[in-house]
Amino acid sequence: MTVDWKGVYPALTTNFTSGDELDLSMFNKNLQFQLDAGVDGIVLAGSLGEASTLTLDEKEILVRSAVETVDGRVPVILNIAEGSTREAINQARLAKKWKADGLMLLPPMRYKADARETVDYFKAVARSTDLPIMLYNNPVEYRIEVTLAMFEDLQECDNIQAVKESTRDVTNVTRMINAFGDRYKVLCGVDTIAMEEMLLGAQGWVAGLVCAFPAETVAIYRLVKAGQVEEAAQIYRWFMPLLEFDICPKLVQYIKLAETQVGFGSEFVRAPRLKLAGKEREEALKIIETALATRPALPEYLSI
Repeated sequence: MTVDWKGVYPALTTNFTSGDELDLSMFNKNLQFQLDAGVDGIVLAGSLGEASTLTLDEKEILVRSAVETVDGRVPVILNIAEGSTREAINQARLAKKWKADGLMLLPPMRYKADARETVDYFKAVARSTDLPIMLYNNPVEYRIEVTLAMFEDLQECDNIQAVKESTRDVTNVTRMINAFGDRYKVLCGVDTIAMEEMLLGAQGWVAGLVCAFPAETVAIYRLVKAGQVEEAAQIYRWFMPLLEFDICPKLVQYIKLAETQVGFGSEFVRAPRLKLAGKEREEALKIIETALATRPALPEYLSI
């Protein structure tokens, strides 16, 4: 299906059983939770999805399962985060075979490629597929920044259509729009600055805490885009202590804990990650419990 690169795209967690196998029952329960709340697409096997620990077979199972559950209602996007161009191209081709609707593409992993190498990598993957692509620009975590000059060079690849903007510099939204107009869709990839970036022109939000609070996330997006800024801000202010989980090194564990507390996930993570424990877990639970106790009433946002 067509990918518009607008709206809320959950970066879904990957659910595991106590025996470290994929928990498709819980995965699909959470996916339906997202769909019922009105999300506009889903992203699989991203950082929050513990991509670096997943096998190729597991990625195929997740994509095929999601495609079946979604049943054409929203696009299914597969993340590609690989160390070699060869394997990135392989996974792009497999994603098409598995019926994914688009790709999210990180710069090369582990090796810190320079600008020329990074652009060549992106072009090689883009030329290997006709799937639409959203680049993931996150130099804070992955050390490589996709600069305006690099985006200029990448314009020749028609299927590179969007960017998950995670530099944590809100002015990059304005820079992208000034430089390229609507050539690239900009989606915020950092929960704690999502409303700010949407007000500056970002067309979407690749969200993390949406995994536990999809209705609130979609409500904020739709209210902002409808110009109901104060109503959106009230929800966003309530949400902020939870959104801070998205920028923690243990964001996977924090967000999975939140999913568990709302009944749509489990805390099982894949080693070397471990579940939160002790004071760290107690403090996270306090934030979640406070949020649940003060949860705001939402407007009829689906009709906005």
